[in-house]
Amino acid sequence: MTVLAQINPVAFNLFGLEVKWYGVIIVTGMMLAVWLASREAVRVGLKEDDIIDFMFWGLPLSLLGARAYYVAFEWQYYSQNPAEILAIRNGGLAIYGGLLAGGIVMYFFTRSRYISFWKFLDIAAPSVIIAQAIGRWGNFMNQEAYGGPTTRHFLESLHLPDFIITNMQIEGVYHHPTFLYESSWNLIGFILLLALRHKHNFFKEGEIVLSYVMWYSLGRFFIEGMRTDSLWAFSGAIRISQLLSVILFISSLGLFIYRRTKVNPPYYDRSKGG
Repeated sequence: MTVLAQINPVAFNLFGLEVKWYGVIIVTGMMLAVWLASREAVRVGLKEDDIIDFMFWGLPLSLLGARAYYVAFEWQYYSQNPAEILAIRNGGLAIYGGLLAGGIVMYFFTRSRYISFWKFLDIAAPSVIIAQAIGRWGNFMNQEAYGGPTTRHFLESLHLPDFIITNMQIEGVYHHPTFLYESSWNLIGFILLLALRHKHNFFKEGEIVLSYVMWYSLGRFFIEGMRTDSLWAFSGAIRISQLLSVILFISSLGLFIYRRTKVNPPYYDRSKGG
């Protein structure tokens, strides 16, 4: 049985209902993402309401996509336990499913508002990656998304706080905190995107989001290879997230080069807002 040590996955009780840290952390990341995207939208000449209106549709459908993706690749379990399909408080949201669903919703939303799809993606990308960085701590609170066995000595060599090291001991064995590896990778990506976004005439329209996809998929490929709870395809021959990471990285790199050399889109302009 998994031992949670000092970490309690339940944040508080509300009218007899357990509210878990997983949900609190996910919602916190989403709220920060909306706030950051709203500020950036104004800076590039759009309206704050464009972000709010998109989230009205995009957020629930992204969550649905994230859950559907996870359930689809764990169908052997959920087909026998259908009541668990909607139990997202226990974890089980696949970020790639959420990103794909959100991207589809965004495409139709921007078309209906006559907004540049690429500009909207550029606005969203840094907000999404910082939300991902925060959201991984929800996995920590649920004691999931961890890696293979390691030693306490190795974890101490990373200069991690003791509460992380202690809670990486699962069933008597220490494990790699892959949730932390990915959270740190995403945080670095967020900082880089913000720093480069502020450089005049550095990014052309669409290149912020393509850089985000390349950064995230590169890190996710290697970190996913360390995890013990991966979703698998082809009878366990390959990890789904690693396969998708390769596809997304190559596609984004190719599209980046094609748009820069053939399409020649305008530079990402942050000077239009107040």
